[in-house]
Amino acid sequence: MKLLFAKGPSLNTRLLVALLVSISMLVIDYRSERLDRVRSLLSVFTYPLQSLASLPVDFYQTVSGTVISFVELQKENRRLKEAQFVNDAKLLKFAALEKENTRLRMLLENSFQLGEQVLVAELVSVKLAPYEHTVVVNKGSRFGVHPEQPVLDANGIVGQVVRALPSSSEVMLITDPDHAVPVQVNRNGLRTIAFGTGQPNRLHLPFLANNADIVPGDLLVTSGLGGVFPAGYPVAVVDKFEARPDKSFANIYATPKAELDKSREFLIVWSHSTPVVLGEQGKAPAEPETKEAEHVAP
Repeated sequence: MKLLFAKGPSLNTRLLVALLVSISMLVIDYRSERLDRVRSLLSVFTYPLQSLASLPVDFYQTVSGTVISFVELQKENRRLKEAQFVNDAKLLKFAALEKENTRLRMLLENSFQLGEQVLVAELVSVKLAPYEHTVVVNKGSRFGVHPEQPVLDANGIVGQVVRALPSSSEVMLITDPDHAVPVQVNRNGLRTIAFGTGQPNRLHLPFLANNADIVPGDLLVTSGLGGVFPAGYPVAVVDKFEARPDKSFANIYATPKAELDKSREFLIVWSHSTPVVLGEQGKAPAEPETKEAEHVAP
């Protein structure tokens, strides 16, 4: 059986009709608002398709931005940590400098009240031999330092120079068992001798009777006897008085005023009246009157 099919419009005709309809709709849309409702209705159906089409691009941009942001945050965090570490180190140094400045100001203020010429020296090392309380400072004979010079800090007597080398000196602390300093009670002038005990921050006064006029809290100062320590320097505060009826002398202990285990700066004192020449020559002079030193002159 032969079937006859009616031929429809050709492809070119359909394209031409579609083009004319499109142009007509563009003209109508441009000149009137009749197609706004149609556009709104169509947008409801086309929006999911638009979102689905743009999803890969949006996902890529989001992931890329997140990764870049994370990397930048890591770099910034590392940079801030390094900066914080440097700043913390600087703050530690500034704190140490501030404390050192405070100590030096205290030494300088006290040096103007002493009445003698003084030289500021810094701690270099501490000798670790058992029962020996000796430190080394960075000023020696080329600065005019000599044995038996008294040494003190901002609070009181530290000890005396026992050996002066060209660039450094050894200072025996008043707590050394071989050290003794003539003292007197500041309250009543009672004189005695304070000996080192070999213990940190501990002095012994063995030659006072049981009825001696001395009580805990009394300030002990140098008496000036012996010719080493000028009179009037704070030495220690009495912290224990124990009468011993069966003994001739009481058991008395005192705590040094100087911060022997903390001080890093000391004052080396010249008690003679002849001024010591300022300066440095690199070797010790022959006569005391021409010894050269870096001094803080009151």
